[in-house]
Amino acid sequence: MSNPILRVVSGTANPGLAAAVANHLGVESDGCDVARFPDGELRPTIENICGADVYVIQPTAPPVNEHIIELMLLLDACRRSRAARVTAVLPYFGYARQDRRTAAGQALGSSVIADAIAGAGADRLVIVDPHTAALEAQCRIPVEIVTAVPTLAGELAAELPENSVVVAPDLGAVKIAERYAGILHDPVAIVRKQRENGSAVSALDIAGDVCGRPVVIIDDMITTGATIEAAAQLLRTRGAAPDIVVAATHGLFVHAAVSRLRELDLGRVIVTDTVAPKETGAVIEVCSIAPTLAAAIACMHNDKPVPPAGRRRS
Repeated sequence: MSNPILRVVSGTANPGLAAAVANHLGVESDGCDVARFPDGELRPTIENICGADVYVIQPTAPPVNEHIIELMLLLDACRRSRAARVTAVLPYFGYARQDRRTAAGQALGSSVIADAIAGAGADRLVIVDPHTAALEAQCRIPVEIVTAVPTLAGELAAELPENSVVVAPDLGAVKIAERYAGILHDPVAIVRKQRENGSAVSALDIAGDVCGRPVVIIDDMITTGATIEAAAQLLRTRGAAPDIVVAATHGLFVHAAVSRLRELDLGRVIVTDTVAPKETGAVIEVCSIAPTLAAAIACMHNDKPVPPAGRRRS
């Protein structure tokens, strides 16, 4: 018995990425028509996908809540249209930072959203470099974690000198920095930071020798740019080479993040298109994650295992 037809359905959060993924798969990207009621309610409508193996591509990037609601309605529309199988592809998973409670009275946001995705009709979930690997354990549907690390590390390897240092700007970025270091064959330095509020960070100390050496700051996401700013300023006071490079999977760039990064006079800032690019050029470079996502979707469509996200290249 042949596989059902593969269909890629794009939400409005990042249609360019969905089109690129569909192009790599050799299929058309099916957009959705999203009507908006006067009070702000959304009503997305999809084309006929009855009996198809459907992949709904919708990063839940800012505005996070609106894109999440649109995703839920798209998944429900696919289920009610009798799709054979529905996979939610979230290149960026909003609320992943809320994977644990830090004070009484808080919610576990990542678990709530994961349950909602399953309840809306998703049979499986695909995520690119989530903020925490624990997210998979909070989902009651199968999760495939895809990584942008080899793609970004490949971009870095072409220009980084041999004596470079990979820098984790906080303790939460240590694991992803180690994955880059394993590919680039460079040592890791770790910044100890203290967050003052949502957009202010202090870098207190650094473990590792960066004096006179080129450095690349690694993180899973850049939101306001505060963490990168604090790390870069500390690295320069410790004598790191001036052309600091930054690489991150998700470029959210909210508030004045781009201006903040521009003022740091960085050598390069490289992100992927998990979030629709808002500004590129002299400050921001974008590498597409479409080939990696397309390869994962092709494996899933043909019921083959997706290569583990944490596997290192030799």
